[in-house]
Amino acid sequence: MQSVPQKDTPAQLAGLPSWLLTQTARHAHRLVSDGFADVGSRGYHYRLLLTLHEFGPTSQADLGRRSGIHLSDVVAAVNDLADRQLVERSPDPTDRRRNVITITPAGRRQLRRLEQRLARVQEDLLAPLAPDERDQLGRLLTRLLDHHDRQPTNPEN
Repeated sequence: MQSVPQKDTPAQLAGLPSWLLTQTARHAHRLVSDGFADVGSRGYHYRLLLTLHEFGPTSQADLGRRSGIHLSDVVAAVNDLADRQLVERSPDPTDRRRNVITITPAGRRQLRRLEQRLARVQEDLLAPLAPDERDQLGRLLTRLLDHHDRQPTNPEN
């Protein structure tokens, strides 16, 4: 789906923060996807490798919760990573019905490549902003996200 150029957007729509956030998120998603694809990965790969690096070996279910990825997608992404020897899957010694996922040295190297690529993407995305504006944007977006994460979801909406 292609975004509508700002000049072709109705003025009332173009000024809405929700519209601006959505359009910016679409650009960010494309930049991140393209950047990761250049090094043979996807966003899910980055999120899983980063979660394993930060929290250590864990079950697929816990990996999904911590990375914010649905379990069915975790399984497919872990399969991709395991096929590329970026993670190892082994039986949980305390519960043989579960697998424990561990990042490998090759996975750590791939994570570093992805972090470098992501840093370049952030620079491209935020290029028009001065360093203090980037910090302010991060703080404001964090505040919005924190607020909405605390709100109970309404099943009727």
